[in-house]
Amino acid sequence: MPPLLATLALCVMNPAQESHAAHGLPELSAQELAALPADGGDDYNRLVFSRSPYLLQHATNPVDWYEWGPEAFAAAAERDVPVFLSIGYSTCHWCHVMAHESFEDEDVARLMNDAFVCVKLDREERPDIDQLYMSVTQALTGSGGWPMTVVMTPDRRPFFAGTYFPRRGRAGRPGMLQLVPTLRDAWDSRRDEVVESAAAITARIAAASTGSAGRRPDARALQQAERALRGTFDAEHGGFGATRKFPIPHEQRLLLRRHASTGDPELLAMVEKTLGAWRLGGVFDHVGLGIHRYSTDREWLLPHFEKMLYDQALCVLAYVDAFRATADPAHEAAARDVLAYVSRVLSAPKGGFYSAEDADSEGEEGAFYVWTVDEVRSVLGDEGAAFVIERFGLETEGNFRDEATGRRTGANVLRLRTPLTGDERARWEPLRAKLFTAREERPHPLRDDKVLTDWNGLAIEAYARAGQAFGDDALVERARRGAAFLRAELLTADGRLHKRWRAGEAGLMGMLEDYAYAASGLVALFEAGHDPSDLALAMRLCDAAVGHFWDDASGGFFLSPDDGEELFVRAKEPYDGARPSGNSVMAATLLRIARITGETAYEERALATLDAFAGELRGAARAHTHLAGALDASLRGGRQIVVVGEPGAEDTRALLRAASARAGADDVLVLRWPGPADAEAVAPLVRLCPYTAAQRRIEGRATAYVCFDFACREPVASPRALAELLAPVEPGAGAEPASGAGAEDR
Repeated sequence: MPPLLATLALCVMNPAQESHAAHGLPELSAQELAALPADGGDDYNRLVFSRSPYLLQHATNPVDWYEWGPEAFAAAAERDVPVFLSIGYSTCHWCHVMAHESFEDEDVARLMNDAFVCVKLDREERPDIDQLYMSVTQALTGSGGWPMTVVMTPDRRPFFAGTYFPRRGRAGRPGMLQLVPTLRDAWDSRRDEVVESAAAITARIAAASTGSAGRRPDARALQQAERALRGTFDAEHGGFGATRKFPIPHEQRLLLRRHASTGDPELLAMVEKTLGAWRLGGVFDHVGLGIHRYSTDREWLLPHFEKMLYDQALCVLAYVDAFRATADPAHEAAARDVLAYVSRVLSAPKGGFYSAEDADSEGEEGAFYVWTVDEVRSVLGDEGAAFVIERFGLETEGNFRDEATGRRTGANVLRLRTPLTGDERARWEPLRAKLFTAREERPHPLRDDKVLTDWNGLAIEAYARAGQAFGDDALVERARRGAAFLRAELLTADGRLHKRWRAGEAGLMGMLEDYAYAASGLVALFEAGHDPSDLALAMRLCDAAVGHFWDDASGGFFLSPDDGEELFVRAKEPYDGARPSGNSVMAATLLRIARITGETAYEERALATLDAFAGELRGAARAHTHLAGALDASLRGGRQIVVVGEPGAEDTRALLRAASARAGADDVLVLRWPGPADAEAVAPLVRLCPYTAAQRRIEGRATAYVCFDFACREPVASPRALAELLAPVEPGAGAEPASGAGAEDR
């Protein structure tokens, strides 16, 4: 660590939780906004002109905020002061706390405005900047999170980083009233040391931001990830680790893949235990449905209450995969419950999906969601309340403990220890409806109403995969509406993507995850809804991603496009954190498109992406579980299933149902209309999938063709025969090296 950083080293800890005033958006008409001066005037700052709900929450701060952009850095250079960058998002509880304690404080704001040019950034709108400076924060402090605080030179080179800072220091954490003068003094009196530190940090991050290319690993990387997950599995409560737990669905999905490969029942048991714990615990909203952000304890009881669209979508995909593996209706019910929440709360009028709901309301985290015993009795009466109190673990003194102090608050989170029986579910539903109606009268958490392209791609995929697995056309139709919104509002005339839509306006340049997630969602919709235009658009987006994000030198995809803003590092990121990385999703999607179309160029690009991050897969597969899933897909292969028949006809639907019920994770499903290859209804698909040109119905009946590993079976016309063709491959076949020899050893 450079000397200056040692002097300014942070103490990273969990701060005491404090309530804060709700942050409302400025209620200004377009005419009022147009009349404001460029700096926002006396009542607002520059953020009043932003489209980001997060930035708008700070529009009334006394801090003289800028948005990220040339104006801010030019002002810093002209004033010869550092830039204070604060990164967060609208539903972040600790972002709200720091805003209330520090950014709304006149004394702190005066110090900040004098010492810095202050910049606010919405991490959800600029993931490239967020990822870059999160790498800095983690490198300097050993951890990261939001709010994120980075201080940098006017040419964007960081020399200090941290997360949350209160107004005054406490418990070893410096406060803003101490920190700002210290940083200003360092800039004024030790400039050479500051610049030296910034250069060292920049070089360190640049060296770590390129990936570790090499020869593609074999199944031993998958075995390594499996061992790592086994080693941290909580057999008592489900999930991984012994403290706070996040629902990370791609870990569960990889374990399901490993179960399919090995037949090991313990792997399936781990998944079922974890998915069941999510649905039973307080991390699930039993009254209003949907998944909270994470659990603050190992039992999945006490949640961090924000609800993110991406968590909902990814959890649905895990439940769908588990349903396909087990046919357990509990997994279908859980997926449907989550989608019901998304449809009710996060659905935009034109078909898109909003981003999130806040954790806070009435100045307190979780106030909307928790119940006292007396409140439950007042809504349900003694008999109904007795059932809920006993079955959902409510306590007179409260089962909800303050995260920082551990003290009981008198409030309760509803949770189950065991699943409800059929009779209990019948009893619970009318009681839930009453609690829901009563809860709707409370002040609601803020809804972040921006529509993000990448998260919408995830939602489209979730609805499409669920609709296909459950045979529910209404879910597929909701995915279609999402795709129609993407086409109409987020796709540019030249085939590029915008990042964000809000209040009728699209903006910001799309990043890698936008292309990856949107393409993945469209491929899922094609397989569920059978419209070739969805596949065609997915292919165009992948082609655009290759054209603008591909690293010609080392392979893999950069986070930002070649015509985007130039940062001090153009990073590549394979890490699968709360969301799978853009590289992971691109690799998996390119493989799937290759299998659907027979176009090997997509597979070659997918394999080159796996090569680009071979070092990460070998050394830390547990941190790259979605990428490991793409590796597994490349090793195991998948079947092409083509059904030729009239859409909507019962014999066609019967074959599609049979195919969907038996298809493995890497099998692809295509519906071809009957008729010659040049017929109007057939030609669009044949152009994309030329191998379907000669496929026909047998004796006028819907017919299925199944091909695997460059060989095709005899076509069949009955669902039973198709199910027999698609019987699961013997576990272990084709995936594991027989004698420890892998691709790199041959």
